[in-house]
Amino acid sequence: MSTDRQFCTFYLNGQYFGIDVLKVQEVIRAQEMTRVPLAPAAVRGLINLRGQIVTALDLRRRLDMPDRAADQPPVNVVVNTDDGAVSLLVDEIGDVIGAAGGAFEHPPETLRGPARDLIRGAYKLDDELLLVLDTERAVAPPADARRP
Repeated sequence: MSTDRQFCTFYLNGQYFGIDVLKVQEVIRAQEMTRVPLAPAAVRGLINLRGQIVTALDLRRRLDMPDRAADQPPVNVVVNTDDGAVSLLVDEIGDVIGAAGGAFEHPPETLRGPARDLIRGAYKLDDELLLVLDTERAVAPPADARRP
């Protein structure tokens, strides 16, 4: 990755993440969700996005992080995938930022758990570390899809 890239950024459990801005359809506030019985734990439900039914995935659960507090509504980052739109539930939205390709580093071999498969690498920014999420892998069902 030697070229500059732009990312839509967000926070999860205090960590700073980014996804390619070209994958993002829109960012919307918390929406009413319809629960899906017997769905994997990361699938929080379905939302109606102007007549389009969109699956809402909780990235905290996808990355094995603790659930957010009940009084903290998630933000929906709607991304375009090969299978259509999917909403990624995050804690807080950040900005669209550019990152220099030379600042990119691949994940260390010591990274374990679901993050190993879902994080492409990181950009060292002036004041924090931007973890780059692999959108396609994040929306794919995990191999060990747990039920709630």
